[in-house]
Formats: sequence, C-alpha cells, structure tokens
Amino acid sequence: MRERPRVLAIAEAANPEWVSVPLVGWSLASALREVAEVHIVTQIRNRDAFLRAGMTEGRDFTAIDSETFARPMWKLAERLRMGEGKGWTMVQAINALSYPWFERLVRRRFGAAIARGDYDVVHRITPLSPTISSSLAGVCARAGVPFVLGPLNGGVPWPAGFDTERRQEREWLSYLRSAYKVLPGRDATLCHAAAILVGSRHTEGEIPSRFREKTIYLPENGIDPARFNRIAAPEGDVLRACFVGRLVPYKGPDMLLTAAADLLRDGRMTLDLIGDGPMMPALRAQAETLGIAGAVTFHGWKEHREVQDILAGCHLLSFPSIREFGGGVVLEAMALGVVPLIVDYAGPGELVIPGVGLKVPCGTREEIVSSFATILERAADCPRDLAPMALAARERVASHFTWARKAEQVAGVYAWLRDGGDRPDWF
Repeated sequence: MRERPRVLAIAEAANPEWVSVPLVGWSLASALREVAEVHIVTQIRNRDAFLRAGMTEGRDFTAIDSETFARPMWKLAERLRMGEGKGWTMVQAINALSYPWFERLVRRRFGAAIARGDYDVVHRITPLSPTISSSLAGVCARAGVPFVLGPLNGGVPWPAGFDTERRQEREWLSYLRSAYKVLPGRDATLCHAAAILVGSRHTEGEIPSRFREKTIYLPENGIDPARFNRIAAPEGDVLRACFVGRLVPYKGPDMLLTAAADLLRDGRMTLDLIGDGPMMPALRAQAETLGIAGAVTFHGWKEHREVQDILAGCHLLSFPSIREFGGGVVLEAMALGVVPLIVDYAGPGELVIPGVGLKVPCGTREEIVSSFATILERAADCPRDLAPMALAARERVASHFTWARKAEQVAGVYAWLRDGGDRPDWF
C-alpha cells in the first residue's frame, strides 16, 4: 500500500446539504481526502450537491443511478412508516431490500478496477445500519483488497418502561429487528470484511464473537470546526439551558419541562427549546399549565448556524432523550463549550465521559425526571462552576471528534491493515 492509500469510498447516503446519516457520509468521505487518494461513490440524488461543493464528477466521485428501484422502495417506506419521521425500523428494513441493487450497479462499474488492484482499500461508509449486508465484501476478498465496513450503528433497544413512546414512534417492526442476524449475507459480509468499524458498544456487542477481533470502536459523528466555531459565553447568574431535537416523546422534552419547572418558575433558570415536531402544541400547553411559559422560549426549527448562535448563550444542553444511536447534538454542544446533561444510555452515554458532562441513570420516566431535577438544582446554585467542565468538553471534541481527527483515525485503520500490529484504539 502506498503512503497515501488509494481508497474507493462507498457512501450511498452522502450529502453536505442534508443532516443525519447523509451528512455523516459526506463529512467522513470528504475528510478522508486529506489522508488518502479517495474516489467517492454515491447515489445519483446527491450528485448536484457534490457539484455545488466543488467536486468534479469522474475524478472525485461517481454518482450511481439506482432510482429505478430506489425511488419506488422509498415511496413504499414513506407509506408504511405511518407518519413523517416515524417508523425508523421500517425505513431501514425497506432500505435493506433496495440497497443491494445500488451495490450491484457499483460492482458493474468498479468490479474490474477492484480486481486489477486499482484500489488499496474499499471502504463502505454508508449505510450505517448493521442490518444491511454487502456483496462487495466478497468481491474485495477474492481480489485480495481489504474491505472496511462502517462505522455501523443502530438498533439500540428501547429501555424498559417506555413502550408507550415506542408505539407512538410506530416502531412495531423493532420487536422483530433481531431477525436480521439470520438473514443471508450477514455472516459472509462480516467474514469477508478486513475491518469492522462500530459506532457504539451496543453494535460491537451484536457482532458475533468470531469476528470481534476485527472490530474497532469509532463513534460515527464528528464536528466541522468551520460550522461550529463559537465559544459559549452565557451571561449572568441565571442558569441558561437548551434542548435541541425533534419534539417527539422519546427525546423527552416533556420530562425536561417537568424536571425544570420549579427553577423556571422561580426565575433561577431559562430554557430554550430548539426543534419542531408533533409534541409542540402539547408542550406549549404543558408550559402554561406549569406556570413556566415566560421562562421557556419555543424557537421551532432552526438552521445549523442559528442553532449555534442560541447554544452559545447557554450553560447546559439539557437532553433527556432515552434512545439516541449517535448523539451528534451532544458533540455539537461540547464543541461550543456547552456542558451536556444527558441520560446515560446508548450514544450520548458513550460520548459523555467523566469530566466533560453530566449523566443520569436510564431508569423509569419518574426516575429520570427526578435525577434531572436534582442536577439542574445544583447547576442553578452557581452556573459559573460549570466552566471547567465546559473547557474539558471542548478539548475532548478537538482531540477526538473533529472530522479531520476522525479521518486520521480511519487512516490508522488502513495502516493497521497494511502493517499489522495492535488494533487501533483511541477511546
């Protein structure tokens, strides 16, 4: 392998103008261009955004047109999910049926080049879901080209006691999710992969033990310092807290209002709620009933730049979500020097290590509310005491979670595949 490896990066979902998985796919694939010779393969829907970002088609990327199959399957998924933003497991199941056609077209376009050894590594970045197998893994194995899979993440179990929220999210199919482990192609994909990047400890635990020596823990989310470049500077002695996310039951904005009610009524705390969703009317009514409407600002949906501006005036990100795969908003707050207060479960629980944030155990709804109330009370006594933790949070992001740093970490995986030795471990 050359000093700068030649990498074919498969990122079916990759778009600098979108959020969630497409933004992760774009951010990692494009960051890798600083440490490797990268050609990105993406889906045709992302082509125009790539061009607007300054990429040259044919040289920097290839757009694969799989719409003949992908478009009707997406429409089916939208119909079956029974509500915008709901039924995520159903969407992933439909994607598992449509994605193989995309990879088949990738094999047609790049199979000969892989066999010739034109690439030192083939890295499938997206889909992130561990439920979707890859036929390219076998193609690479037969050609003697290392195949890197991931980061993989998803399928975090719903905590006990939150079945109501699970049903409200139309997550009927999640009860059967584990069936993916016996689907054709899964074991072959893991067997043929040279390295498996896992975005969470839960996903790592789902990898069969016989493949575990190939797994490397690497949370999928990262920070672009150009987009999150402010330093939080909250003013005054009143605790300023913020919530960022969809206003849906599992993210717990109603739990936050209940936990903070006494402080908000007494003028010891203010709360900015950024986001929109089906709970908005009920949350406004709850604020009125609790007598805290004057201390809560409902901002609705905001662009990334505006989110940063609001967050930068806060001491705390108060985020009682009970089911987050990655927790990108937690990293964004940490990057600004806003201390995260989260439920110790799944993605956020892994990102927030001691000294950079505050965590409460993942218990019942009542236990989470009580624990949040206790920590908020302590923080409100002297918000300035959060400053050392805020600084440590910023330093943690700079050392581990910028996209440039994550590209270096992935480059370390490529070097490990080339040179051998101990598995990389940054966390």
